[in-house]
Amino acid sequence: MNRISVRSRVDADGMLRVVVPVGAKDADREVQITIEAAPDVVTDRNDYAAWLHSVVGQWRGEFEKMPQGDFETRDSL
Repeated sequence: MNRISVRSRVDADGMLRVVVPVGAKDADREVQITIEAAPDVVTDRNDYAAWLHSVVGQWRGEFEKMPQGDFETRDSL
């Protein structure tokens, strides 16, 4: 069985409900679950604005469209 990461949120009642699809081939197996807090994400509008202002204008260079290759010739309908 491979390691599976699932992000979920604790409900207002303090309960964590997690559904993890592992597949039929791993049925009837014992698993180990570790719970840890996920890293904080930007949720405050002011934090987002500050982050946005920090990245705006940071690109130094030219935007170039890379060669797309040749299109295949298809039969007409």
